[in-house]
Amino acid sequence: MSNKIGVLVMSYGTPQSMDDVEAYYTHIRRGHAPTPEQLEELRGRYEAIVGGVFPLRENTDRQVASLQDKLEQLAPGRYACYQGLKHAQPYIEDGVQRMAEDGITEAVSIVLAPHYSIMSVGSYNKRAKEKAAELGIAMSCVDSYHLHPKLIEALTDRVKDALRKLADTAKHERGESFDGRMKVLFSAHSLPEKIREMNDPYERQLLETSAAVAEAAGVTDWQFTWQSAGRTREPWLGPDVLDTLRTLREEGYDAALVAPIGFVSDHLEVLYDLDIEAKAFTAEIGMSMERTAMLNSDPFYMETLADSVVEAASKIGTE
Repeated sequence: MSNKIGVLVMSYGTPQSMDDVEAYYTHIRRGHAPTPEQLEELRGRYEAIVGGVFPLRENTDRQVASLQDKLEQLAPGRYACYQGLKHAQPYIEDGVQRMAEDGITEAVSIVLAPHYSIMSVGSYNKRAKEKAAELGIAMSCVDSYHLHPKLIEALTDRVKDALRKLADTAKHERGESFDGRMKVLFSAHSLPEKIREMNDPYERQLLETSAAVAEAAGVTDWQFTWQSAGRTREPWLGPDVLDTLRTLREEGYDAALVAPIGFVSDHLEVLYDLDIEAKAFTAEIGMSMERTAMLNSDPFYMETLADSVVEAASKIGTE
């Protein structure tokens, strides 16, 4: 038996290499293999952002290691971090299993996503708690940390930096005298519209984070938009970021900053959907665009996670 508290750090997961893309896609599709056309499209997106080299998985590994370092600073020898992924190995259940093998009897689960939805963070925590209960581990879950002061500070810094970059980009693309209209678009991964009927807090929490960051950054002209919706028959939350950008152009905006606050890492939904797809679209309609840098292993973000873990640890056995 270990006196350490296990920390299960969870995220969506990415393939380990291009060779793993098909197995990854099959898992996302609940065991149904993608068609050759679907697989080719996804492989093409990965090729476009990584060019055959595959650094995306390393980023998650760094986040877990950085959180371990931060927790070690706060409470030496008290916490042990494990990784659990939704759609790639080590799966969520694998992470909990490794805790049990190491003699862990108390644990905290936390997702690398600040905003709670029963369809996202809720499903991660449900899987973690079920496996923990099966193995006799008492687990406390972090549901959200969307208004943690350090998170807001880190996001605010990125918005300010990116606005300066956007002004430079617009001047370069439109001439030194650029004084056109700019808008900040906060974005996150869309989910099926049915979450609104479930009184799910996801949309409200995203708007709360957006408002807090906008106020701290001194931004008054902003709105929220969605991206990366799934391709299913049911309606998903919108408008999509490309539709929003088109509307802004029609309204006379010359530049837009996209701040994907629903994501914390450089991955497909950012590096392809925004950096390639949205950037190409704005160039096509004559609009300047930049996006904010992702949090990745930012010290403020690691402090946000560590604080959230310590708070959840104090509730183990009381939930």
